[in-house]
Amino acid sequence: MAARGLVLFTSFVALSGCGPNTFLSERENDIKASTRAIETARGDGPRAKAYSARGTAYSEKARFSRAVKGISNDEYVRLFDLAIKDLDQAVALSPGDAEMYFNRAQAYYDRGSLDLTESKSGKEWLDAAASDFEKAIEKDPHNSLAFDRLGLTYESNGQADKAIRAYTQEMALDSYGKRRLADAYCNIGFHHQQENDLPAAATAYEKSTEFGVADDKTCPYDPYANSVEIFTTETRQYDKAWEIVRRGVKHGRFIAPDLIARLVKDSGRVY
Repeated sequence: MAARGLVLFTSFVALSGCGPNTFLSERENDIKASTRAIETARGDGPRAKAYSARGTAYSEKARFSRAVKGISNDEYVRLFDLAIKDLDQAVALSPGDAEMYFNRAQAYYDRGSLDLTESKSGKEWLDAAASDFEKAIEKDPHNSLAFDRLGLTYESNGQADKAIRAYTQEMALDSYGKRRLADAYCNIGFHHQQENDLPAAATAYEKSTEFGVADDKTCPYDPYANSVEIFTTETRQYDKAWEIVRRGVKHGRFIAPDLIARLVKDSGRVY
């Protein structure tokens, strides 16, 4: 199954040292190998896995090529349609296998995410992805990665409350869910702050800090510094501000000395 995180294949290639031509060649090899496996499979189970593998290879080839502007939109749609045709066949052959739904959901998620990066509406694909991730979870309730991807799908689709529920369920199975919750609450705080709802922003930022440290590449604002500033200068909830400072120290988060000085002055006490 796919690795964790929101990583376009451009990043994957850079990190792995694998060039674009090599990556695409490997996907072509996967397509050929899966085609042979489909032709020689004995039974619906193995044949379903082969269709799913080929569909995933088509989807990854399409996503990578689109991300690096290597194909036309028509060619992307053609490859994506091939992917979904195979992934549909895999589900039809093995409807009780969670992996079949997960792989199709991932293809839908990839298309929806790429649409969003191009300022298009990815809702149609993200809705389909959520439905399939939920089906994968129904078939395998202990699949933490399915909960993870479901949460990312909901976040991408602007459904923060559903994302929080998915990440909370993930956390019960895998500690990585805490990281996701830190990021999700941080982003909720950011959106509240953009809307100038500072009390709601501070509450969300505070919740983010309960789960550790949000990824600064995922959340535009630092939940520690921003919550301390809002609690100090706007809502004057000094006890909350000091609690965030203590958490910041514990997690090695830098909070500007002038903000700490303002908190000391306004609260009338020292850490």
